Amino acid sequence: MNLEQLREERPLVHHITNEVVMNFTANGLLAFGGSPVMSKEKEEIEEMAGIANAIVLNIGTVRKEDLETMIKAGKTANKAGVLVLLDPVGAGATTFRKQAVQRIMNEVDISVVKGNAGEIGALADIPLKVKGVDSEEGGDVEVIALEAAKTLQTMVVVTGETDVISDGKDFFTSSHGTPLLGYITGAGCLLGSLIAACISIEEEKIEAVQFAINFYNKAAERAEKKAGGPGTFIPHLLDELGDTDD
Repeated sequence: MNLEQLREERPLVHHITNEVVMNFTANGLLAFGGSPVMSKEKEEIEEMAGIANAIVLNIGTVRKEDLETMIKAGKTANKAGVLVLLDPVGAGATTFRKQAVQRIMNEVDISVVKGNAGEIGALADIPLKVKGVDSEEGGDVEVIALEAAKTLQTMVVVTGETDVISDGKDFFTSSHGTPLLGYITGAGCLLGSLIAACISIEEEKIEAVQFAINFYNKAAERAEKKAGGPGTFIPHLLDELGDTDD
């Protein structure tokens, strides 16, 4: 994975995402080297999805009408050969959310699913407890990732104290990062955006996902050293995402 290449190409990542964190996600992707667009207008969704390099479908603030838009965008992306990342935020919290992500998985070819253990477990029918949009009970994260990738037949990223990536055959881990990521809104959403940018330019998809996760977590570690708490952590994280240290 070549960071210099990514910053030269500035891949366009189309987001239909969590409205709470749009600004933070866009700024973080810009700092990293990608180009964000945030649009869920049905009148332009096919055209937008067709010109993007990758698409992020994030159900953080999903409504019924948003679900239809996500599926339309995903199908358009599939036809255009554009990779799609799904972030099933809070998938196990309500029946509506679980049904929404299951429908997306059924109707759209998803390249990567990224979420915490509870979200991934809910999507792949692996029993785990969740609290709101957070995972309450982690279980064996490596097993969750491996089994979910087999069940969902796509690459899976399970985030947590240790992040785990699996393609259903093997798994890879990353133990970098900081607890401060759990005290800001949108940390996981931004990671999904960075992963989408990386897989859009790198042929070796697991390598691209590993790079995005390690770069992001190491940037967070550097930001933590400069921050006084969650409030000052955010601007330092944005600064560090613009660094060249991977």
